[in-house]
Amino acid sequence: MRASMAAAAALVLVLAAGLPGCAAQGEEVVVASYGQGRLWLKPYDWTYLRVELPTSFSSVTMDFATDMDIREHLKGIPRSELAIICLMNSNPPIPDISDSYLESLLSNFLPAGPFGNGNIINQSNLAQCIPFQKNTTVVLTNDQISPGVWYIGYFHGLGAARTQSKMISRGKSLLVSTHITVRGCPTSAFWGPYCNQTVEMIGCSQPSIDNNSRNLLDLNIERSSWHTREHNRRINIPSQLNHLVEKEVGSNVTTLVRMENSITCSISNGSLCIRQGDMKFYFLDVVNLALQFEITAANFGILGPSLICYLRHNAFPQRDLHDYSGDISHDPLVVKSPNIGRWYIAIETVNKTQMNNTASTPVLDTMCFSLKWQLTGCLNGKTGTNCSWEAYGLQRVPRRNPSIPFESYYVPTDERASLEDSHFYLEQFLSNSSHEQFAWTYFFLDVPQGSAGALIHVQLKSDKELNYELYSKYGGLPSNDNWDYYASRTSSSNGSVFFSLQNSTNSDMDLSIFYAKEGTWCFGVKHPSDTTNSHTYMSVSLQGCHRNCNQKGVCHSSVDESGLSFYSFCTCDRDHGGFDCSDELVSPNGHIWQSVFLIASNAAAILPAFWALRQKAFAEWILYTSSGISSALYHSCDVGTWCILSFRVLQFLDFWLSFMAVVGTFICMATIDEASKRAMHTAVFILTALLAATGATRSANIGIVIAIGSLGLLMGWLLEFSTARRFICLPWQINLNMPQSWPSFGTLLRNTLEVLNKRFRWIFLLLGFITLSFAGTSWKLESNGNYWIWHSMWHITIYTSSFFFLCSMRVNTRNRSPESNYELTRQDSLPRSEPRET
Repeated sequence: MRASMAAAAALVLVLAAGLPGCAAQGEEVVVASYGQGRLWLKPYDWTYLRVELPTSFSSVTMDFATDMDIREHLKGIPRSELAIICLMNSNPPIPDISDSYLESLLSNFLPAGPFGNGNIINQSNLAQCIPFQKNTTVVLTNDQISPGVWYIGYFHGLGAARTQSKMISRGKSLLVSTHITVRGCPTSAFWGPYCNQTVEMIGCSQPSIDNNSRNLLDLNIERSSWHTREHNRRINIPSQLNHLVEKEVGSNVTTLVRMENSITCSISNGSLCIRQGDMKFYFLDVVNLALQFEITAANFGILGPSLICYLRHNAFPQRDLHDYSGDISHDPLVVKSPNIGRWYIAIETVNKTQMNNTASTPVLDTMCFSLKWQLTGCLNGKTGTNCSWEAYGLQRVPRRNPSIPFESYYVPTDERASLEDSHFYLEQFLSNSSHEQFAWTYFFLDVPQGSAGALIHVQLKSDKELNYELYSKYGGLPSNDNWDYYASRTSSSNGSVFFSLQNSTNSDMDLSIFYAKEGTWCFGVKHPSDTTNSHTYMSVSLQGCHRNCNQKGVCHSSVDESGLSFYSFCTCDRDHGGFDCSDELVSPNGHIWQSVFLIASNAAAILPAFWALRQKAFAEWILYTSSGISSALYHSCDVGTWCILSFRVLQFLDFWLSFMAVVGTFICMATIDEASKRAMHTAVFILTALLAATGATRSANIGIVIAIGSLGLLMGWLLEFSTARRFICLPWQINLNMPQSWPSFGTLLRNTLEVLNKRFRWIFLLLGFITLSFAGTSWKLESNGNYWIWHSMWHITIYTSSFFFLCSMRVNTRNRSPESNYELTRQDSLPRSEPRET
């Protein structure tokens, strides 16, 4: 495994003669599609969607439809309410980015369009985001977006509070629908973003070998004639053979040898011709880690045009968009430590006289040349300059009973490391060098498919001062000048949201790469040549959450909307937030004050409970008392002080008894017989229990509860008036003489007002409505940031309003005797007769 991972990469070279606008147009066909009808996002909710683009795709169309459009008030909307869609290559996006980046991104959205310039997507390690709109259609071609795995993130609310546990979760849920269509060319005869480039494949006709070569692990060569179909053949050279191996394919003869350092291939003169102003495309696949590859041209006139070569990884190069470029008619174009994947090559001719601004000379319309490319790698567990550094493959060992999927650790395949230990002794694997001050040792590992939502955790612990540097790179060899992440005892590449170096000391280094990309990662350890006196342990693992959410939350895992990838995330406690719960959102003193307010404010339940006890309404007394106590216990658990029962049980009891207290106040204001009250209370028990069990924190609950209570009060009055025979029935024949009927209505109105005046004390009734409106306002103003103050005011005002409503009743209006008081547990449910009013 060590030799195979460090070997020279097998690759394919294909000529694609692209003549846009001149070749026959190819019609795109749908190669893949995905549709998601309804995706609901609650406040502070988020999810991901994995999309795979094949190497042969030509374009992708993404249609997003939402029920919200925030473009008009984009600048004024707070981050906690901002809804965005993000796109990122290879790993799920983390939008908890700096304010400056977010402001720049959103300010440039309107003039730049969705995702800005599509070319930026391939160049940036940051997520490209757009705000929610009613309808958005994004079309990206394969020269704007590279093939492979892409993740779409849907976020309703940003900032550190995104992962904070919420006391409430109110607000409007957003609806998103997504439809993605991936298109490709119908046949291999066409290529390019719009399938308008003809493709003709030429194999390697004149391979040669390096004089210093000794071994060749394996070599993939795709061969094809100019007018016939492609022929593929893979030739493996056994390790025991040292002689040349020849294999005849058709009329061509290909000679391969066992090499150590490089693979060289050339295309002879006359095979490649290009007209002035045209551009031809090639691609080669690097399937394993390699040191470098270089491309050069030969066999053309000295006074002819220059051959300009453009290189780009995983996407078609352009004159103004490429990774590398150079004039290969003089010097080879060299790519150090090329990334694994497909490299696209574009070659065009440029008139030298035009480049030098000199007098023009005749230039040939068509120029023919030879193209030579060379790939250099190492075998036998070596890599680096001159193949002098040690390279080891790390094998993944799954943990027993993992808390999240893919949780595992990595150890070298060498027999010196034990599979039972999650760490290994580093010095026994380090490279030796007697002529250089520092040496390198490389470790390779594979992140399995579907685990891009995990993190790579690397830790170094030494018994002495740690003098090591750690470089990491995805899909290639890291070096001093080319790396993705870097860390040492004193510094790190901390500019990325996906990298963290924490708790490092003189003898300890601890770093994490969040949401690591699937595929091959290489870690290079730069160390002093002499490490005989050091004793360092190294551990590499694939984990779920960073530092186990810093002991301030709980790590969870979920599946993306496609069902193909797992991702992990933290659910933080009430005082912390952020990706790993490292952001303190509530200070310790603030936590104390919040706890005091939320718990102590329930003492307001003493007011209605005292009235009920004084009136010997024991059922109401139990209801108000238990409501206040359950609310205090619930908020004590909610803020993290003390939980006497589970959180869900306490939440249910709090909201259920609170609903019952509100409705019970209304029913108590209707002085009806005990049997009717018991029946109404039983119905209310069921309704309020359903409300508390199915959605206790819904904003609409307060209106529903008040409506139930008002209905109970109205029914109680109807029963009371019906029993007392105060219900006036209209005669069978309607008297059309309206002036004669008006006095009867006036009399009815005066009698009703007289009854209400005898039944209620208006000053208390007015205070009750005022405090009830304050309670509704407090409920409406509650948010995650100010919940503690407004919900405390809710406790005070809602219990106080119940007290005022109860005090507004003139209990002796109906000569109510103690016998008319009832208990909910009373067994005798037969109605008792009431004394007639005198």
